[in-house]
Amino acid sequence: MEDTSLGKILIVDDNEDLLFAAKMLLKKYAKEVTIEKDPRRIPFLVNNNNYDVILLDMNFTEDTTSGKEGFHWLKQIKEIDPKAVVILITAFGDVEMAVQALKEGATDFILKPWQNEKLLATLSAASRLKESYDQVDNISQKSRQLQADMKKPFSEIIGQSSSMKNIFSIIDKVAQTDANVLILGENGTGKELIARAIHDRSLRRDEIFVGVDMGAITETLFESELFGHKRGAFTDAKEDRAGRFEVADKGTLFLDEIGNLSMPLQSKLLTVLQKREVTRIGTNKSIPVDIRLISATNMKVHDMVMDNTFRQDLLYRVNTVEIFLPPLRERQDDIPLLANHFLKIYAKKYRKDFSGFKPAAIQLLQNYSWPGNIRELQHAIERAIIMAEGNELDSRDFFFLSSKPTTEKVKSNGTLNLDEVEKNVIQKAIDKNGGNISKAAKELGLTRASLYRRLEKYGL
Repeated sequence: MEDTSLGKILIVDDNEDLLFAAKMLLKKYAKEVTIEKDPRRIPFLVNNNNYDVILLDMNFTEDTTSGKEGFHWLKQIKEIDPKAVVILITAFGDVEMAVQALKEGATDFILKPWQNEKLLATLSAASRLKESYDQVDNISQKSRQLQADMKKPFSEIIGQSSSMKNIFSIIDKVAQTDANVLILGENGTGKELIARAIHDRSLRRDEIFVGVDMGAITETLFESELFGHKRGAFTDAKEDRAGRFEVADKGTLFLDEIGNLSMPLQSKLLTVLQKREVTRIGTNKSIPVDIRLISATNMKVHDMVMDNTFRQDLLYRVNTVEIFLPPLRERQDDIPLLANHFLKIYAKKYRKDFSGFKPAAIQLLQNYSWPGNIRELQHAIERAIIMAEGNELDSRDFFFLSSKPTTEKVKSNGTLNLDEVEKNVIQKAIDKNGGNISKAAKELGLTRASLYRRLEKYGL
């Protein structure tokens, strides 16, 4: 397999023997070698090709000693492509000429007859320089795009309802500060999206955003995941590892489902937040961390504080500013916007041509309760697009959505006694989840400890 690390090379020289020899040498190392003896074709070649390196003779037949022609064509190349990497070649090694060539924009200067190893080394360095130029240019383009996107207010969040406009206002106010933020809302309402929007508008926008699903971390791995560990600290610790706090240093740390933490883990988290430093497992060395904390949960943490299942001091620490995301059923005005947003995404993904929704379909989507919120709507649109046969989604394309009313009447034998109602709801949740206390507690919006106390209270 040939080495093409030198990329695309253009060689311009009036000596045909030199051109042929250079091409024979370089074709083994370059992706493409173009040779040209007439410098007047340089503008055409540079305008129509993207060369990694251009080898340019300084002296052509009209003027064999002064190098003026070489400087003229160097200037022409640079006007067409300011980032062009040009190496000038000449048989006359004049130091002043070399210095002038570099000032005019040349990358390097080589004498002929050259040594092959010297030429290859020079071209290799020049090719790497061109690659770095391209990388910088690519990064600059991405940066400009990000800046342009930043000027579009909340383009990543779909919504024009009054509740969402209020949330946008809060984000604008809190983003420029380092205040800790707690985002509350049901599953699927877009809590992480809000967290990222805060980060993207903050003074830390150029630093890292680290998200952690606290509900997915076991108690045994909590400290290792968040605070890090030293090699050999425990059986599976085969190398030193930084925790999420260290990784997020200078950036934003997003702790999702913080309400799932047990009281002992809440205490450990609080200690780190108060001291603003972590200690890896297996060491005694404290490592300072500078993070902006954003937390989220679908649980009723204020009720959990009353039930002594969530530390009040931790709640004070994480919710300097609190944002509540309403469920989708309370944002009916936003449903058509969201539906059309997902329609465009999945129509493109599955290469289908859809003109939109029929009125009956929009009405169905607005009347449905969306227990899974935006996430459920997203999946519903995707499924409908896959199964639909026409080019406009109708209500029948959403046959799989439940037609049940948004709220079910609790079967409580006609009683309005609150204890009896609560007892029946708890029993129903336990039956529905096959006796699984954790799942029942999650569905009821309670912690396991709170549910156990209620089971004991009602003798269930």
